[in-house]
Formats: sequence, C-alpha cells, structure tokens
Amino acid sequence: MKLMIINGPNLNLLGIREKSIYGNQNFEHYLSLLKKSYQELQIDYFQSNVEGELINKLHEVGFSYDGVILNAGAYTHTSVAVRDAIAGIKTPVVEVHISNILTREKFRHESIIGPVCKGSIMGFGLDSYRLGIESFLSNET
Repeated sequence: MKLMIINGPNLNLLGIREKSIYGNQNFEHYLSLLKKSYQELQIDYFQSNVEGELINKLHEVGFSYDGVILNAGAYTHTSVAVRDAIAGIKTPVVEVHISNILTREKFRHESIIGPVCKGSIMGFGLDSYRLGIESFLSNET
C-alpha cells in the first residue's frame, strides 16, 4: 500500500511554533516513527507553504497512490482550489488536523475540504496522522 502524507502551510514549523497547540516534536522525527511502525507500507511525505504546489502534488499522486493523508493547514478553511483538486482525483483523501479545529477561533470551525474527503480526524496531536493511516488499513480487504 502506497500512502502520501501532505502537509500544508506552516507545518514545517512543527516543534517550533505554538507548542501549546502543536507540541514539541518536529514532523520529520514523527514521520520516522510512523515509517518504523508501518514498515509494510510505502509512506511518502510532502510539505509546502504554497497552495499551487499542494495542488500539483495531489494531481501527481491522485491516480497512483492508495491514499492521501492531508493536513491542509489554513487552506482547510480558505482554498476552493485545494477542494477542487481533492474532488478531481481518484485517490481517497483523509483530512487530518493536529488540534481540534472546532475548539479554536471561529474562522477555523468550517472545513471546506472536508466534504470531498473520505473522512476527517482532528484533535489527537500528531497521532492524528497514525489514525489516518489506520483508516486506510481498516478498509483494506
């Protein structure tokens, strides 16, 4: 099984920015732990702060991977273009968030990408990504 994890804007600063919300661990370290735990999977990773690059990556993997785990960051709430990219590909996408976006500022309460995703996971810290992986494994037959 081939999975792609895509992180959007500012997630390159995990472990540095707003530690009370996002924790102390950087994503690269967490990714290495995921890869060790799921050695039977091919887990690839991409991060960009640029909306168009996220869309290009969704297009690139959206017909050849078994699943995408996407933390679109702030684009969750603003990007019709990311939503359209998800709707336009064959590969199912699971939306993840480290924090519970429903307990944060009101403008973060609505996900415009959620309705075109397989499902949404939020509020479990970095473990949200593991839960995203498990969502694909639990549907494997």
